[in-house]
Amino acid sequence: MIKIFKTFGGYTEVKEPQKGCWINVTNPSADEIKKLSDNFTLPTDLITDILDQDERPRVEFEDNWTLIILRIPVENMNNGVPFHTIPLGIFITDNFTVTLCLQNNEVLPMGQPSPFRDQYQQITDSINFILRLFLRSGNLYMKYLKQINNMTSMIEQDLEKSIKNKELNKLLKMEKCLVYFITSIKANEIVLAKLRNSKKITTEINEDLLEDAFIENKQALEMAQIYSDIQSGMMDAFASVISNNLNDVMKQLTLISIILMIPTLIASLFGMNVPNYMENSFWAMPLILLGSLLLSVIGVILFRKRQWF
Repeated sequence: MIKIFKTFGGYTEVKEPQKGCWINVTNPSADEIKKLSDNFTLPTDLITDILDQDERPRVEFEDNWTLIILRIPVENMNNGVPFHTIPLGIFITDNFTVTLCLQNNEVLPMGQPSPFRDQYQQITDSINFILRLFLRSGNLYMKYLKQINNMTSMIEQDLEKSIKNKELNKLLKMEKCLVYFITSIKANEIVLAKLRNSKKITTEINEDLLEDAFIENKQALEMAQIYSDIQSGMMDAFASVISNNLNDVMKQLTLISIILMIPTLIASLFGMNVPNYMENSFWAMPLILLGSLLLSVIGVILFRKRQWF
């Protein structure tokens, strides 16, 4: 889908591109990719690179355009992994700026793509627009990290009583999300540093906005690393918890088997086809049952004194 906006505010949509416009492209079809290449003279190979889910963040400078790629977080329910990261590419030319992403996202949603807090703000500065995207991406990382932490807390409660690997697999998928986030945030920081030190950017950079973007990304990175360290320790701890829970279950089953073995043994002895001097007694059956029950109760009492039950 291709949407063309008059400025970076993302409020005034126009039908045809004009100087200083912003073109927002999400999950383009083959025809739309061809249109971007033919009408806007964008390199097809770079468009394909941006649409590659594993593309790394980088900055490229050419005579006619500048390309900046960052990685942004998106929700994902495939394979049980709630979040992952995808590349967001920004082409900057003298006449227009193009943002290109593989799927719809919260950094530049198709419904209301403006990255500004003000309800209506006309901005024509492409570099500071990109810094706002970095800042918004950092905020989104923080938001998803809090959600991951809440999901992890819910998994912990189930793990304390679990004897299966289901919850441990869920925890492993949370860890995968954190690995995706840490790798992407580190790469985004490198791109921000290149933008700060690049001599090919002639536009005056808003230092406050750049500093905010650095701080937000650094905070997201530190939080992701803390959560990752905690979960790494939790994985080992809860693996032992699951093993201990399983051992407790096996111990209980073993003790129950021993208790049930007592009446079975007595019934087997008196059920043998040999004389036992109680064949003709009226009280034989009640006494055998009472003796079996009494010995079983004694066994339970002994096990409870040893705190095995």
